[in-house]
Amino acid sequence: MECKSSLILLCLSVIFTEVISTQDNVCSRPQLSDNIQLEGLQRYFRPGAELALSCKQGFTPISGPLRIVCAASGQWTSTKLKCIPKRCPYPDDLTNGEMYYEDVVYQSTINYTCNEGYTLNGERSAVCLANGTWSTPVPECTVVTCGLAPIPLNGLIIYDRRIRGNSTEFGVQGTYKCRPPFVLIGEARAECTVSGNWTKTPKCQVVTCPPPENIDRGYMSVDEEREYDYMETVKYGCHGDYVLEGSSEIVCQQNGNWSDKPSCKAPCSVDIRGARIIYRGRKMWIRDLNPKKVLHNEIISVFCKDKTRKCGYAVPTQCIDGQLRIPDCFEESSAFGHILHSSSLPSEIQQC
Repeated sequence: MECKSSLILLCLSVIFTEVISTQDNVCSRPQLSDNIQLEGLQRYFRPGAELALSCKQGFTPISGPLRIVCAASGQWTSTKLKCIPKRCPYPDDLTNGEMYYEDVVYQSTINYTCNEGYTLNGERSAVCLANGTWSTPVPECTVVTCGLAPIPLNGLIIYDRRIRGNSTEFGVQGTYKCRPPFVLIGEARAECTVSGNWTKTPKCQVVTCPPPENIDRGYMSVDEEREYDYMETVKYGCHGDYVLEGSSEIVCQQNGNWSDKPSCKAPCSVDIRGARIIYRGRKMWIRDLNPKKVLHNEIISVFCKDKTRKCGYAVPTQCIDGQLRIPDCFEESSAFGHILHSSSLPSEIQQC
């Protein structure tokens, strides 16, 4: 058999294997548990042959001899050798961040993340190596920084805490203010964000409102035809029996418009000639209501009759800007009948 020099060792192994494989009681290459390894490629061994056992890279031997012998019976002697994964040390804590791992043995992985507002400096993961060390050191989580907050023209910012130097950290907040007579347009509160930038900077500008307009059936507290500054106020009132609905005061807002004006609502005439009513918690004859009107939003009650049960009951109705609807169930008697038969009126009989 001819072999090149680079294959001589392999050829000799094959020849040796062919020779001993024809003999009885030889040992075949042993089947060993996971993570235990043998050197060489030899498949058959004569009785008395010894094999050195070792653990694969990243594993440590425990509980058993490191050699086995081919016995005359063609069986290998037993071994209790076990190879367990090497352990890496538990990692140091990650300040301002979190670590995620299940174990610290060979080939285990640690993943690192930083809390909001912090940046990871270093590798995001580490692997436990065969020599029992981590592939990379624990990274650092450094706080996100912003510069000083931008200052609007004619404005200033008041930080929530003392600031040193020319930078601020994530989460620092402040309040913008404008120098009079300038008005802040935008959000007054500002914050150094996770992106390393401050929230949107507001503006400081002069705000005025046009001269206010009067309201129907009412009057204003001022009569100057001029522009009004931000936050200036004007008061309104109503003439006579008209009732003011809404706020009695309007204010010049930062958008240059006045807040909503109130309105004057009309009183209601009570078109009932002879009956009793309930007004302001008092039961009274309509003739005692002088003048015969109620104000906007006021409620009176008239009496109706349940003809089946022969009893009376009160029904409320409300004055809404000059309109007072008398309930359909109300039946008004004549002035003469009202005097003669007052005891039979719905307001005077037994109440339901």
